[in-house]
Amino acid sequence: MTLSLYVEVLLQGVLTGLVYGLMALGLSVIFGVVRVVNFAHGEFAVLAMYATFVLFTLLHIDPILAAIPVAALFFFVGWLLQRLVVQPFIVRPQHDQFILLVGLAIVLVNALLMTFGPDSRHTNLAYSYDSWFVGPIIVDKVRAYAAAAAVAITIALLAFFRFTLMGTAIRACADNLTGAAVVGLDIKKLYALTFGLGLACAGAAGAIMVALTDVTPMLAPSFTLLAFTIVIIGGLGSMAGALLGGLLIGVVEALASAVIAPSMKSMVSFALLVVVLALRPQGLLGKAAT
Repeated sequence: MTLSLYVEVLLQGVLTGLVYGLMALGLSVIFGVVRVVNFAHGEFAVLAMYATFVLFTLLHIDPILAAIPVAALFFFVGWLLQRLVVQPFIVRPQHDQFILLVGLAIVLVNALLMTFGPDSRHTNLAYSYDSWFVGPIIVDKVRAYAAAAAVAITIALLAFFRFTLMGTAIRACADNLTGAAVVGLDIKKLYALTFGLGLACAGAAGAIMVALTDVTPMLAPSFTLLAFTIVIIGGLGSMAGALLGGLLIGVVEALASAVIAPSMKSMVSFALLVVVLALRPQGLLGKAAT
């Protein structure tokens, strides 16, 4: 491999990792505030991929542009899911939460299999095979557009948490639940809002991923595992950690595919996970338990 090819692979990994980071950001936000691990996160991302595929097939809406309405839809789904299903399990043991969300994941996958079948679906975009030439470096247009959309959505979410009263309330709830309740914050409302934002991230990432890969129902468990790998590497509950973990996994997968074999990228990602857990169990940007 030439130096320019290595640079292209690294760039491809970074661009894909930004989309990974957006998906994992939703999982990290939910855990950081609600303290519930969404074991159906990847399933919702794949559900969003199918919703985007339907929009593209019926209305010819570009998947990257569809990220906005799909994110809005999944925000409502997440809000409703938390209020009606998850909220009663907040005070129950963690194994009850695990069974609930794993069961929901199984239901979603089988519903997608019944509706769309096991075959993969593909969106043939006009720019799918277009590239830019930056000197000797080739940049895929579709990955660049996907990464730009993921960055824009991520910045919007971070700005919401940083500059709005509701975002400040959610951060206060995450930092000190008892204190937030004492000063009169509506904890249940904030939980529902946070769950909605988390699924909105999964929905937006799923919509963007349609431009990068074919969609099949069996992609869902691997997406859930991918999101968990990213947030554990970055640090559970850390938004910055989710973004960093997404970038690392994107680069590692790209290098493994190019240098070793495409089938080995998952192995290398899990090897990175093992190394991080061995050296820094709380994750790269996570806080150590006290």
